[in-house]
Amino acid sequence: MRRPVVGIATQTLPGVAGERQTCWLMGRSYIEELRKVGAVPWVIPLIPHDPDTLGEIFNRLDGVFITGGVDVDPSRYGEEKTALCGTIDPDRDAVEIALLKHALAHKLPVLAVCRGIQILNVACGGTLYQDVTAQVPAALKHDFFPTPEQPSRKYLAHDVTVKPGTRLGRILGGAVVPVNSMHHQAIKELAPNLAATAFAPDGIIEGVEGTGEQYLVAVQWHPEELTETHPEQARLFTTFAEACAA
Repeated sequence: MRRPVVGIATQTLPGVAGERQTCWLMGRSYIEELRKVGAVPWVIPLIPHDPDTLGEIFNRLDGVFITGGVDVDPSRYGEEKTALCGTIDPDRDAVEIALLKHALAHKLPVLAVCRGIQILNVACGGTLYQDVTAQVPAALKHDFFPTPEQPSRKYLAHDVTVKPGTRLGRILGGAVVPVNSMHHQAIKELAPNLAATAFAPDGIIEGVEGTGEQYLVAVQWHPEELTETHPEQARLFTTFAEACAA
């Protein structure tokens, strides 16, 4: 069988004068998880100024995977960027929104994680908290980012409660699932064509899916870091790859 091709947008690494030019890059763990389940990862350059080339890439894809990364530009959901918002990557926003709109229009399978759930919500008409801690005073701590002292990305920060009878619930196979947590932004107003399917104990949306038959699943945590120890997290990738192959 032909292996399915999955598109992954990159992220900008700014250049350093006299040391390196501006680069496009993407984390290795995302690529490895897709390769392990039989997909062919296609890393997409950030060239929003060249829609023809992007269109040629998009038309060759069997699925779309949206990864974690820097913050989404608040102008994409009608807000001014405040000091609460961190680094943004406008070219990545533009390419990922175009990629998601292509996937939605052509009913390509979509799996999105961390920043991915956020840009999906924005692409579909929703909004974000620019900083959960500041804007949701009752929220749990969600920003367990790795440090030199605690470098692991596998730390299980809290549980999520998954709605039964949903696609995400069937994939994860449990009503309560422990997850890692490396984000400071989150869904604020849910886009009208998405359904919330998982929640942190403080009510923050941790999972969404499409309301139709298309494989469209997004989670706020990083399952790519948990596949070796938590089989339910690995099923996010295997079911996605199966949908792409189909």
